[in-house]
Amino acid sequence: MPLKIIILGAGQVGRTAAYHLSREEANEVTVVDSDDAVLRDLQDRIDVRTVSGNAASPAVLTAAGCADASLIVALTNSDEVNMVACHVAWTLFKTPTKIARIRGAAYAARPELFSESAGFAVDVWISPERLVTEYVEQLVRNPGALQVVDFADGRVRLVGVRAVHGGLLVGQPLHNLRQHTPQIDSRVAAIYRKGRSIKPEGATVIEPGDEVFFLAAREDIRVMMSELRKLEPPLKRLVIAGGGNIGIRLAQALETQNQVKLIERDPRRARHASETLRNTVVLEGDAADEELLLEENIDSADAFIAVTNAEEANILSAMLAKRLGCRKVMALINKPSYAELIESDRIDVAISPQTITIGSLLAHVRRGDVARVHSLRRGAAEAIEAIAHGDQDTSRVIGRKIEQIKLPEGTTIGAVVRGEDVIMAHHDTVVAEGDHVILFLTDRRHVEAVEKLFQAGVSFI
Repeated sequence: MPLKIIILGAGQVGRTAAYHLSREEANEVTVVDSDDAVLRDLQDRIDVRTVSGNAASPAVLTAAGCADASLIVALTNSDEVNMVACHVAWTLFKTPTKIARIRGAAYAARPELFSESAGFAVDVWISPERLVTEYVEQLVRNPGALQVVDFADGRVRLVGVRAVHGGLLVGQPLHNLRQHTPQIDSRVAAIYRKGRSIKPEGATVIEPGDEVFFLAAREDIRVMMSELRKLEPPLKRLVIAGGGNIGIRLAQALETQNQVKLIERDPRRARHASETLRNTVVLEGDAADEELLLEENIDSADAFIAVTNAEEANILSAMLAKRLGCRKVMALINKPSYAELIESDRIDVAISPQTITIGSLLAHVRRGDVARVHSLRRGAAEAIEAIAHGDQDTSRVIGRKIEQIKLPEGTTIGAVVRGEDVIMAHHDTVVAEGDHVILFLTDRRHVEAVEKLFQAGVSFI
């Protein structure tokens, strides 16, 4: 049966969620928004049903098909509308799963509000600002990485790195990795060369410019990165452009271990930032002002991170900072087409809030027991942490060696987490009941086939 999903709000995050979820044949997606023009544009682009109206209205939710929906995802710009909509969906229709976007720190600090009995019937709440902050913090802590995502409560990390001259493994076949790092168990999950996926095999030679995704234990990440590029020194002196929710959260996360300056052009926001932050120097001004950047010694800064609400301003200020001598620049960019144009050319890392957020949503949409989902390469690829249930008779994976599991094209099993043990997957690794299996999909169109692998049935024999 198709999974009926209702998305409330057709903003940037809502449109991205609709795009990803509607691409999977097993989903029927309905989008609700009060802006008719936005809905018409969305319908012209993707195959979704749309309903115009107030997302929290019982009549609108009824028209959207909430009575037989499996999942409601409230992504409007209003926390209050999102919470009320989820509560209405539960009270009137007993919608099984209700996800709400919550931006306000005051609500996020009171998780007891989100329960069917005590307050609002929200099963899962997500904060794009918090997710983006954590994502950027990982990039700062792991200089040289393009993407860093966690699995198994942080014990395993998937890291994307661009291979460059100076990396120990660059120009050599993958089977030499074991000789280079005999004490470390790791796995190359995927390689992209000039935008195309290459299956990682023992004889595959890493070339400069390759985008390589590898899995390793958290403590082994730095050693593995040195195999693909010369290790960069830590990022200590940071300049953040933008004093909104993300800018302030990021400064709070980094200011205890880093020298942080924050630039905000709005006087009211700048004042709020200075009152909120303890060890950050807050400057009122335009981050794209060359004189200001020179005055603040941008040429000696280790990283410039542009996270204002205007992506054009982020792009321009980051490019200017790079030209003036800043070592590494990152920019928050909403449009994937912009990100692809400028990343690795003039901007080191393009941060996509939609791609970061969608993973949190997908973990609750996937069939089977899925613990984590990370959307990679701006939504083209996906990494999944799936839990194996059943036995040899009821599961397609339990009791089988990795080489015996019929994986879809472009899918690799990178690691198996069994209790406290992290096992890097090899051809003879056997999957057991309760294992957390970490998979990499170079083509997310095969998600449904992977889901079926981890759905235990009555019998598959």
